[in-house]
Amino acid sequence: MSINTNQFPADGNISGLPDVTELEKLANELFSLLPNEMPKANFSPDLADHPRLEKSLNLVHDRLPSLFSKGEGFNLNNPQTSLPDPHFPVNKTPQSGFGVSPPAVRPGNELSLNRPVSPNSITTNTDYPGLDHKQPSVAGSGISPSAAHQGNAVNLEDPQTSFPDPNVGSSVGLGHVPHSVAGSGISPSVIQNGPGYAEAFPFSPDTPFEPDFNKLWSSINTFKSTPQIPEIPGTGGAQYYFLQGAGFKGNDPFGINQNPTSQLSGKTFSHIQNGAGHAPFDVNLIKKDFPILQERVNGRPLIWLDNAATTQKPKSVIDRITYFYEHENSNIHRAAHELAARATDAYESARSKVQVFLNAGSVNEIIFVRGATEAINLVAKTWGEQNLNAGDEIIVSNLEHHANIVPWQQLAAKKGLKLRVIPVDDDGQILLDEYAKLLNPKTKLVSFTQVSNALGTVTPAKQIVEMAHQAGAKVLVDGAQSVSHLRSDVRALNCDWFVFSGHKVFGPTGIGVLYGKEDLLNETQPWQGGGNMIQDVTFEHTKFHDAPNRFEAGTGNIADAVGLGAAIDYVNKIGIDVIHQYEHYLLVYATNLMKDIPGLRLIGTAPDKASVLSFVFEGYKTEEVGAALNNEGIAVRSGHHCAQPILRRFGVETTVRPSLAFYNTCSDVDILVETLYRLRGAHR
Repeated sequence: MSINTNQFPADGNISGLPDVTELEKLANELFSLLPNEMPKANFSPDLADHPRLEKSLNLVHDRLPSLFSKGEGFNLNNPQTSLPDPHFPVNKTPQSGFGVSPPAVRPGNELSLNRPVSPNSITTNTDYPGLDHKQPSVAGSGISPSAAHQGNAVNLEDPQTSFPDPNVGSSVGLGHVPHSVAGSGISPSVIQNGPGYAEAFPFSPDTPFEPDFNKLWSSINTFKSTPQIPEIPGTGGAQYYFLQGAGFKGNDPFGINQNPTSQLSGKTFSHIQNGAGHAPFDVNLIKKDFPILQERVNGRPLIWLDNAATTQKPKSVIDRITYFYEHENSNIHRAAHELAARATDAYESARSKVQVFLNAGSVNEIIFVRGATEAINLVAKTWGEQNLNAGDEIIVSNLEHHANIVPWQQLAAKKGLKLRVIPVDDDGQILLDEYAKLLNPKTKLVSFTQVSNALGTVTPAKQIVEMAHQAGAKVLVDGAQSVSHLRSDVRALNCDWFVFSGHKVFGPTGIGVLYGKEDLLNETQPWQGGGNMIQDVTFEHTKFHDAPNRFEAGTGNIADAVGLGAAIDYVNKIGIDVIHQYEHYLLVYATNLMKDIPGLRLIGTAPDKASVLSFVFEGYKTEEVGAALNNEGIAVRSGHHCAQPILRRFGVETTVRPSLAFYNTCSDVDILVETLYRLRGAHR
């Protein structure tokens, strides 16, 4: 593979690529990280005499030997990748300040720009081995056929990237890399050459230059080969046994039990690798996928610890919704034109993604609704209205969100039903023995949460479902809080209904899902009438579609359903089991620190819980704690969390509730804990 030097003008510049001025601007951004005496103007000979610059450049050469020996210079037009720099033809010496090593342009390392990869045909591309592509199916993808032919369509299987960029060099030797290199901030050479590029710089840590520079190199070094996190003995990988008095001494592979001042924030479990051969989990790269996490609040970086209320959205979800409105926007199912076909394909593709995500038996079992609240109300006002009679009993747990209490109360008041409640122990765990006593022939429905939004308790869902079925009752599982933390498998649970909200799983607001067993759905009369849900209408009679259409009257939230599909793609790309594993250790870390803060009482200490840390703080109202944390840029929820019964079970009306997601770090937790210690000190 060689480059045609005739492509280049005499001055070595290529139209459309950065010129010297632009590149000097980029270099000056790096110099802005240096101490104040560092010149901020254009390059000058004086820079070569700056001791810190000289030391830094020498260190870069020392730390990155393969880049300078193998000719893998940084492409400053696309600094997220490492590749031969197309700015310079063969045997041309680059001008100073370009940031490219001379070996990067030696013969044999040049980039061919002659043959771009075509995304609209089956290609064996000799210039780009390993990047052979087949045209993605237009049906179900929402891609314009013309866009595919023109080579500018979005790759909806990986919407954070486009189709392979012909300006990116050969992928020979990369093998299977599940995460796209393009847009990831990873140099292909780093993948090939392994660890060793991101070690700490041997400078004094008392100036801001080193931390920022270390972040730069650590973001490049992400594809290290690291072992899978070992399972904690005796826990089955799920029990937070430290809450029962056990410690981590002798089995603390990531320093979880260390003091937060011991630089543990530098060990943010950023290289978790699952057993399926996926690329290691790097929380620092994950954060970059979420634009809002770059926001500043009160002059400080945002730390989002309100994930139980709503999760933030990755760029891929935002971009997918934008793409829908720019290229696919139409009503679905009822038109013969192109945009209707695209919109229908995109909408139904999202339904299929939800089906797989939940392991449902059929796409017909997936109904799009506004959220978990509407899904529960749908079941109450359809199946409940039609099948429950005076004297029948409904069982809920003491852990429930108001959305899983109020609809059943309304139905009970209307039809003369009895609502019974499963109690919890002092840790917030379901008491299965007491639940068994509540079950009887009058029990027709059990509706409970898989994860408590107020305490984080993970309930024994499969046992609860099995016991209810043995009593002849139907079961609804509220998965609003579990779906972003745990693998959801409705067939393994064998529940009759399962509900969740898109905004809890990194998707848009205003979209959610009701799963129901297909036969059960088709036996249930719809709760709303209108277009889309009918087969035939006369003034005397209406015939309804089967599920799911019979429960989706009118124009639904099409764009956000598509956005939910993109959110599921994102979660699947990381792996829900990897997410659970990372969040488990983050919760352990946070709980070990918070339980030792004087005057702080954790509410909900079940040994099996998800990423919720609900607490009260002696001497402070919960809203005062929330305001103090907000001053530090930390977002938490303070209040009753729409779960007043369970908080009153523990003798409180409100709590402060930090809640974690996979884009949070130990550093986030450290700042939270340090702020709480300062509050404690101020109150003495």
